[in-house]
Amino acid sequence: MFAKMIKISAIILVVLTIIFTLIYQCNPNTVILSIAITFGTISYHFLMRLAVGYVVNGIFHNKFNYKRKWFQEKKFEKRLYEVLRVKRWKDKMPTFAPEMLDLKVHTWEEIAGAMCQSEVVHSIIVVLCFVPILATLIWGTFWVFFITSVLSAGVESLFVIMQRYNRPRVIRMIEKERR
Repeated sequence: MFAKMIKISAIILVVLTIIFTLIYQCNPNTVILSIAITFGTISYHFLMRLAVGYVVNGIFHNKFNYKRKWFQEKKFEKRLYEVLRVKRWKDKMPTFAPEMLDLKVHTWEEIAGAMCQSEVVHSIIVVLCFVPILATLIWGTFWVFFITSVLSAGVESLFVIMQRYNRPRVIRMIEKERR
C-alpha cells in the first residue's frame, strides 16, 4: 500500500513538473518557474529514493551480513536512542516493503539482512538528499535548496536510526533460536 502510494505520487509529481515546465516555456514568469522547480525538486526526491532502493536490492537481494562491523551496535547508540525516544515513534514509521519482515515467510536471519540493506539504502539516500543544492548553480536560491535538503536528510536519517535500533533485538532472536 505505502509502496504503491509512493510510486503513484512520483508519477504525478513528474507529470506536474513537465506541465509547469511547458507552461513556463510558453509564458515565462517567476511564479510558474518557482512551481516547476518545486515540483522538479520533489520529483527528484521521490524518484531518487525509488531508484536507490531498486538498485541496491537488485545488487544485494537482502543478503547483507548483519555480523559485519558496520552493522554492529556502537557504544553511544543506546543513549542516543533514549535521547531521541526512538521506542515511542519507531512503530509509527511507514515500511516500504513490510513483506520482507514477515516471519511466516522469512527467517530472523533473512530479516536481519533486509534490515541491513534498508539501512544502507537510507544511508545512501541521506547523502543524495544534498544533490539538489547543485541546482543553486542554475537558479540561485541557495538557502531554499539547502534547507529542503537538510530537512529531507533529517527525515531519512530517522529510517537509518530505526533500523539500527531494531536490529539488536532481531539478532537476539537469532541467537535465541540457535540455542
